[in-house]
Formats: sequence, C-alpha cells, structure tokens
Amino acid sequence: MMFKSAFIALLLFSSLLRAESGYESISPAQPTQTPEKIEVIEFFWYGCPHCYSLEPHIEEWLKTKPDNVEFIRQPAVFSKVWGDHAKAYLAAEALGVLDKVHHDLFDAIQNKKQKLRKEDDLAEFFAARGVDEKEFRKVYNSFLVDAKLRQAQAMGPRYGITGVPAIIINGKYKTNGPLAKSNENIIKIMNTLIAKESKK
Repeated sequence: MMFKSAFIALLLFSSLLRAESGYESISPAQPTQTPEKIEVIEFFWYGCPHCYSLEPHIEEWLKTKPDNVEFIRQPAVFSKVWGDHAKAYLAAEALGVLDKVHHDLFDAIQNKKQKLRKEDDLAEFFAARGVDEKEFRKVYNSFLVDAKLRQAQAMGPRYGITGVPAIIINGKYKTNGPLAKSNENIIKIMNTLIAKESKK
C-alpha cells in the first residue's frame, strides 16, 4: 500500500514538473507522418485570436527551423464553424495557394470580422487572390478535401487537444498558451523539445 501511494505521488510530482516546464507528455505517444524527421504540428483555427497572435512567432521560427524538423499546420475542428474554416484551409492547401490566402484569411476573420463560412463568400475571397472560381469550387467540394476534413475532426481527440493554439512535438509532447504562459515561451519550449528529440 505504501509503495502504491509513493508511486502515485511520484506520478503527480512528475506531472507537476512537466506542467511547470510548460509542456505535457502525450500518452500514449502518437506515430508521426515523417518518422525520419522531428514532427511539429500546430493546431489552429482562423477564428481564434490567440492563434492569430501566435502566427508571427511561428513565421519567425520557420525562418530558422532546423532541417530535421517537419512542420505541419493542422486546422482543428470542434464545431461546424471550425469545420467551415478548416475546409477553406484544406482547399487552399490542395490548390497550392496557402501562401496567397493563409495570412489573408486570418486578417479577414480576425481584423475585418468577415465570417467567410459560405462557399460563395469563400469563392469570392479566393478569386480576389487570383484563384479561378470554378477550380476553387471543384476542389472545395472534392472527395480529397472532404476526406481531409474528416481526418482533421479526428486529429484533436487523438492528441488530447481541447483548445487552440496547441503544438505537438514528435507525437510525444504538447504545449499551448496555458502551459507555456506566453507565445515566446511556446517557441522556446518547441526548440527545447526538438533538441531533446534530435539527440535520440
């Protein structure tokens, strides 16, 4: 009985230490899409102001990202609204135009307060950035985007994600605003865990 109590106390102490370090372990650890690299996944939603404020820090980090790191943006889906915005991201990804629309989608939703949920509104938004409207509608309603949307819906629970932004490092560790306390610290924790995983 004493051994069991000591073991539980040790687990609680270890959890406390991880929380104070700004991250938590994912149990069980999840397989990565690129086993030969350190995988970093950012869960986000265009309607999230905290995701928007983290974006410049992510962009700056990407300029010096280690070569052995594979960075993946992952739209989170916790409701119909989140799904609409995720579908916009997935369509842009499939069309190869993320560089043209990703930041503008954040700006339009966060600063200009545009909802950008209906297909017609999104088609107009994409067309204004040089994307053929018919091609957009074709991809937006494609089996590929629909399949990726269903996959996105399953991704959050898989990693124990309950809010965004959330960062997953190599399928083993999770950090976010409440754990890290600041955007700057999120980046520091990412780099620390990347370095830790790189040594293995």
